[in-house]
Amino acid sequence: MSEPPSRGPDRDLFRDTWVRYLGYANEVGEAFRSLVPAAVVWLSYGVSSSYVLADAIDKGKKAGEVPSAEAGRSTRVTVAVVDTLVWQALASVALPGFTINRVCAASLYLLGIATRWPLPVRKWTTTTLGLLTIPIIIHPIDRSVDFLLDSSLRKLYPATDKPSSS
Repeated sequence: MSEPPSRGPDRDLFRDTWVRYLGYANEVGEAFRSLVPAAVVWLSYGVSSSYVLADAIDKGKKAGEVPSAEAGRSTRVTVAVVDTLVWQALASVALPGFTINRVCAASLYLLGIATRWPLPVRKWTTTTLGLLTIPIIIHPIDRSVDFLLDSSLRKLYPATDKPSSS
């Protein structure tokens, strides 16, 4: 995370604290896929998905607490929940999970044909490469999802309810 966490009442539990790292659980699960049972990987997706849902609910509650007309409140809450849910699902679960999965699969395959290392060494090397890839892909994926949503879904929101980029 390039921005320092904020302090005080503006502090966002899901973006400015250690809780944010729960969103990366599936990436860690994908990195360890060659070493652990599939159920462990699916559990990591459960953790990440729970994080996404909790953040969307939190953003909806916060949007509902802003004083305004009741008709505008409902729209604002809906936009906050949908935007957060879609953004987090793409930026925290789907795209990073797919990317780490493919990096690990490719590295395991390439190590199998390029080296004579024993399978456990190749699997641990693959896991290490997957883990090292996580910090490299975070910001490019986040910015790409911002661009994607700004170019599509966010154009559909009412002008007064557009959320700021995540």
